[in-house]
Amino acid sequence: MPVLAAQLDDEPRYTWGTRLTASANAGPNARLRVRIRLTVAHWSGNGEAAARVADKLVDNAFCHAQPIGPGEGWVELRLTVLPTTDHLLVEVDDAMPEFPCFESASTAEPAGPPPGLWWVRHYRGALSWGPKTDNATGDVVGKTVAAILPTTWAAAS
Repeated sequence: MPVLAAQLDDEPRYTWGTRLTASANAGPNARLRVRIRLTVAHWSGNGEAAARVADKLVDNAFCHAQPIGPGEGWVELRLTVLPTTDHLLVEVDDAMPEFPCFESASTAEPAGPPPGLWWVRHYRGALSWGPKTDNATGDVVGKTVAAILPTTWAAAS
């Protein structure tokens, strides 16, 4: 699986996850929740940068993918503070198994307001995605988009 979090050798220092209702408020809701959770986790990185990245990844899942579940559906968000580096792993799941144009979407320089994936690169994060499978059947049921954010960063120029 190409998702950055495929293996963790040691127990994470902190983990948290939630389901956010798939709506235009999902991204801002993620931002608020991540700020609180990173305070609780005593994460040493830039919490505001991490909250913005989570907001953008969740918003992208709502705007450009398919929600999980019936009705309005939801987007899943997980945070993991990695044990040896203290870097933050932000993962977002949706029900769309493909990620068309991932390379161009994640590396393009914005002509106007920066798109969501640009923020990961701006904060010197690493970005990846991979299929999400059902543990019981092994069927592909969506995708996971993952960003690893370092504890220290200098904005990209």
